[in-house]
Amino acid sequence: MSFDVFLTLLALAVATLFTPGPNNMMLAASGANFGLRPSFPHLFGVAFGFPLMLLTVGLVLGGLVQASPALREGLRYGGAVLLLWIAWKIATSGGIGSGSGAARPMRFFAAASFQWVNPKAWSMAVAATSQYVIPDRPIWTAGLVAVTFLTLGLVSATTWVLAGKAIAHWLTTARRLRIFNLVMAVLIVASMIQLIVH
Repeated sequence: MSFDVFLTLLALAVATLFTPGPNNMMLAASGANFGLRPSFPHLFGVAFGFPLMLLTVGLVLGGLVQASPALREGLRYGGAVLLLWIAWKIATSGGIGSGSGAARPMRFFAAASFQWVNPKAWSMAVAATSQYVIPDRPIWTAGLVAVTFLTLGLVSATTWVLAGKAIAHWLTTARRLRIFNLVMAVLIVASMIQLIVH
């Protein structure tokens, strides 16, 4: 991969990782509701889960997903249903100080596994691997794509959790926290609808 092509990979990674989407809305909600340290499993699950998915798609599944409209559509709509459920859980969460012992941040394995049903993650994985994984050097180029997304993904996930945590001091009343959680849930649903429609 030439340096110029690598720069376009960096631009793609920044554009896709830092813009609002289901992962980033959930990370911001986790930061606001639980803070940075309790959100680490969620943060690392997203940051490591997506590059692992990229590597797998780049080496194995990319052609299968591109060749199978039924598989693509199943992942797309299955992911949409899961996103609606997550949005519902966030919207109805009381967050910190709610008195509910049930509320907790997403765990590492759940966040990493979520990438496999996240429509935005699939779109990004197929697009990135089809553009940047070179058939003559699949292991090297798929690895480079995965490491690039891992590095920038750690920065992005941390940024979104910290952004959520930064506004937590404004969320000191139950009403404000409910409104914030509702807004995050609506944004998750909006991003899901945009992915389904396109």
